[in-house]
Amino acid sequence: MEFSITATFQISFVSFLVLLSVATSQLNPCNFPAIFNFGASNSDTGGFSAALSALKPPFGETFFHRPAGRISDGRIILDFIAESYGLPYLSAYLDSLGTNFSHGANFATLGSTIRPPGQNAPSPFYLNLQYSQFMNFIPKTQYIRQQGGIFATLIPKQEYFSKALYTFDIGQNDLTALIFGNMTKEQVKASVSDIVKTFSENVKNIYNLGARSFWIHNTGPLGCLSLFLTKFPSAEKDEYGCAKANNEVAQYFNQQLKEALAQLRKEFPDAAITYVDIYSAKLSLFQDPKKYGFELPHVACCGYGGEYNFDSGEYCGGTINVNGTNILVGSCKNPSARILWDGIHYTEAANKVVFDKISTGAFSDPPVPLNMTCHRSFTKN
Repeated sequence: MEFSITATFQISFVSFLVLLSVATSQLNPCNFPAIFNFGASNSDTGGFSAALSALKPPFGETFFHRPAGRISDGRIILDFIAESYGLPYLSAYLDSLGTNFSHGANFATLGSTIRPPGQNAPSPFYLNLQYSQFMNFIPKTQYIRQQGGIFATLIPKQEYFSKALYTFDIGQNDLTALIFGNMTKEQVKASVSDIVKTFSENVKNIYNLGARSFWIHNTGPLGCLSLFLTKFPSAEKDEYGCAKANNEVAQYFNQQLKEALAQLRKEFPDAAITYVDIYSAKLSLFQDPKKYGFELPHVACCGYGGEYNFDSGEYCGGTINVNGTNILVGSCKNPSARILWDGIHYTEAANKVVFDKISTGAFSDPPVPLNMTCHRSFTKN
């Protein structure tokens, strides 16, 4: 009987995917003229570097061949999303040098949180402040367009704001603060509920400014990162070497987020809101690293010291003194063979694999491919 139930479920799920594929094949692919992103370090393209502290080599060495504001050796998932639509990489809103906002802007910064940051937080640009920046961005850019001249060509057209894709990747820093704060399980859950509520309020606010297509990442498997494995060396590990308790916190947050977005779809039936299970896509790399050409899955490529080549006091790009000699905390010989870049963020190679996975729709709710994420239903236009 058990086999029969399982088989029936598998057949039903496959049938659903086939029907979804047929339905989406009758629709035109989305043609977003712009992307507006909100988030933290996983989607920062230069905000933190411009406003607070510039990254140093070897950041950016693989693709840009220089530090380019990404917390990686090369491109991040947001870059691959932009590429998939034939759009230029997003300029950071906070960067005043050589920026081009004609096809969108990025409000994300390293260290950003959903709720207001604590006293020692690395970034003041939490989500509500990013929303405020975007809210002011709209009328200011349209005033510039009206003035004409060369600056007008670097500004999005008014209709782009309603037609754009709005992407989000934030929450990891909120969870990190909870985990590092020695809170009880009940306190963590209560805090997660409030964090998700605050996130939903910001999505509503951005919707009220005209946004209609949303692509929202959940948070990744924190317990697989060098940071957490180094911080909690005695933590119980799962079969893949990840800290179980830390991943459970991430999963709890993700479930709350998924339910909140389902509620937002009911409130705003004219919006296309896609929940993206980045957790499962990233976890798959740690579950079978060799399948994707990776080695030493939990060991940082750029770092120094310990089992995981990670020490927060001797961070990637910094300088340390070893036996009287100052040396650069540099990268490994082959970043493309590693999952983790600095012990917290991913290499370009890992980001590309994750992008390839999530862009198919296999990790989304509803399970819609990235290039169809503007559609709210599966009826032919």
